[in-house]
Amino acid sequence: MEKEVTFESEIFDYNSLKLHYIEIDESVLTKTKSDDDKTIYNQRFIIQINNSERWQAGAVALGEGKGYITVKKAILKKNGLRVGDTVTVHLEKDESEFGMEFPEELKEVLHQDPEGERRFNLLPKGKQRYILYYICQVKSSQKRIERALMLITNLQKTPEGKEEFRVLLGKEPSK
Repeated sequence: MEKEVTFESEIFDYNSLKLHYIEIDESVLTKTKSDDDKTIYNQRFIIQINNSERWQAGAVALGEGKGYITVKKAILKKNGLRVGDTVTVHLEKDESEFGMEFPEELKEVLHQDPEGERRFNLLPKGKQRYILYYICQVKSSQKRIERALMLITNLQKTPEGKEEFRVLLGKEPSK
């Protein structure tokens, strides 16, 4: 297994999902797959294009032996990139526990709420990452605290094994 790999890719537009992405060939994903990865597409990376800022994301199956990683519009704009441009992609295997930043605000909420921490730890990694991502979307520390409290409170109201995002976000009552 290789921990880092560099290759060239084009920037594509996935119209139906309204996102931009870089394509990853199966041969690249095979090089980076570890024994812990369920499939070649079940991998998390630290990505860098054209030596710009780095971000964390996961590979997703695209079909025909290819995968993709989404690229935020802000990264494209900051680097003057657009659909059709060819970029140099550097992937580094992300071996962190969650594959993204763990917000300090959530750490503190979980530290003060042992039952909330227990329930959070029971969630699958994908749902844990969603909670982290949702909290990290806002820049204000106060808003991060509010989101962390809301999510953990709603998580505790939900029966174990029945956690749904709509319930965690307070958009519908727990069943």
